[in-house]
Amino acid sequence: MKRIKERGDAMALLYAKTAAGRQEIEDRARRLPAALRSILLMVDGQRDDNALRDLFAGLRAPADTLQQLAELGLIEVVGGRAEPAAARGLCSGREQDPALYQQLYDAMSDAVRRHLGLKGYFMQLKIERCNDAVTLERLCPEMITAIGKARSPALAQRWWQEIQASLAPVASEVVQG
Repeated sequence: MKRIKERGDAMALLYAKTAAGRQEIEDRARRLPAALRSILLMVDGQRDDNALRDLFAGLRAPADTLQQLAELGLIEVVGGRAEPAAARGLCSGREQDPALYQQLYDAMSDAVRRHLGLKGYFMQLKIERCNDAVTLERLCPEMITAIGKARSPALAQRWWQEIQASLAPVASEVVQG
């Protein structure tokens, strides 16, 4: 996800195959060029557009491959993945703030219970090992990925946006205080 920051994008889009895209994989009715078909196979709702574009050169795919697949109705945007937490600096200047730590800890533990269940056991252990807000924040990209895999990328994105929104009041209180 480092590439998102380097390119200056605020959001990297997540693509997934549509029903037509899944059908194309099965029956090859549209006779897509090999490079387009290869990228279509790689679209899984987990890789963002930057990761997919990194594959273009090796497959000799045109630069507008994602646009072509979208125009054909074979893929669709299912969400975006925010920049990594460390790049955003949600905890900047408040690394040792106990209120921020508790808020992040509670939100992440709740997300494990609600969205990951028993699959989230090891994630919860990682959360328990964090001793300040910054280490919890560094764990957020992994949490987003886990929720995306267990439930859906859109749900993971929504969870992350809720976390960011809920941290805004804490940030303003610290700045004013």
